[in-house]
Amino acid sequence: MGILNVTPDSFSDGGRFQDVNAAVARAEQIQEQGADVLDIGGESSRPGSLPVSEEEELRRILPVIEMLNGRLSIPISVDTYRARVARMAIDAGAQIINDISAFRFDQEMVTVIRNTHAGVVLMHSRGSREELHRQSPMVDPTGEVQRELHASTRIAANAGIERSSIVLDPGIGFGKSAEESLIVLRNLQALSQLEYPLLIGTSRKSFLRKIVSNGPMLEAEDRLWGTAATTARAIFDGAHVVRVHDVAEMRVFVDTLDALETPGPPQANGAL
Repeated sequence: MGILNVTPDSFSDGGRFQDVNAAVARAEQIQEQGADVLDIGGESSRPGSLPVSEEEELRRILPVIEMLNGRLSIPISVDTYRARVARMAIDAGAQIINDISAFRFDQEMVTVIRNTHAGVVLMHSRGSREELHRQSPMVDPTGEVQRELHASTRIAANAGIERSSIVLDPGIGFGKSAEESLIVLRNLQALSQLEYPLLIGTSRKSFLRKIVSNGPMLEAEDRLWGTAATTARAIFDGAHVVRVHDVAEMRVFVDTLDALETPGPPQANGAL
């Protein structure tokens, strides 16, 4: 899943793709670089960010989706927690909604997903939109994520949303300290017990900087190695989708990991 932020304040690439033509060009590049899904975001959810109005979010994303409709062969996902934004994005050509609240912030989102038969990513987060990154410590990070994502899947099932439409995201860095995020990453197999595909998003996140000992204070675009390490661990532990900024590099990386995991014919023993 390749990330396209059409925002002025995203932590990694804020301001680079606010222009519609620049955003469309980047979307086409993301597809060319090997992404399977394009994820468009119109509101930053980085630490310290504030919500934008619904109208502003629509102003940012709709022209891009409309221009891309029919130009891409990969599906378009929209990173939003608002039901009206989701509905209008789907009407404009999006096929997937990536909800950082897993239905918590807007209860009408359930109806939109059911009625449109869109795909949905249910991400674990804590607290209100304004308090996402100011949460108390977690006693049992893996257990809490597992229980609350399970509750979201029950809401979806009770509403009649098809199981095959749902992907789960443990929300690395959302309401979780660096250590709590690492605990969840170390225990992804526990989340696999929920029996839904897993999406992992660690790309360029600040927790990577916090876990590097005796190293430089890495800027967002310098966190490629940390992204690669966490991506590798996630894939080997059962992740099905990785959400990334560095699409070309991560496409090569993921394809190589997949090749190493694919059983091949038996090889003769002996020294080379």
